[in-house]
Amino acid sequence: MRFLLVGIGGGAGSVLRYAIGLALAGATFPYATLIVNVVGCFFIGLAMASVERTPLLAPDLRLLLVVGFLGGFTTFSAFGYESVALFKTNATLAALNVAANIFLGLAAVIAGRSIAG
Repeated sequence: MRFLLVGIGGGAGSVLRYAIGLALAGATFPYATLIVNVVGCFFIGLAMASVERTPLLAPDLRLLLVVGFLGGFTTFSAFGYESVALFKTNATLAALNVAANIFLGLAAVIAGRSIAG
């Protein structure tokens, strides 16, 4: 059942991301990606802060909305949340996490493009 909830939420998030991409297609700047990442980060912050204070989201609803929908909408929201959470306990590790994700992510894109020719 949990996998189904994540799948349904992920599908819906992916479809919305695709729709935003279509709506903003042809722009010289990747506005769709920026909007999706910022909106996703806002909503994961809102949802997780609510869960941390009082369990407003039932576990199944959290799977559907946070893991599924926001995960399908943007994985950047998870990166943002995890980095902020890590910063609360260890700023050095948080900075390392941010740098590693950006550097290694870009390096992986370059490597993938190089291999593809």
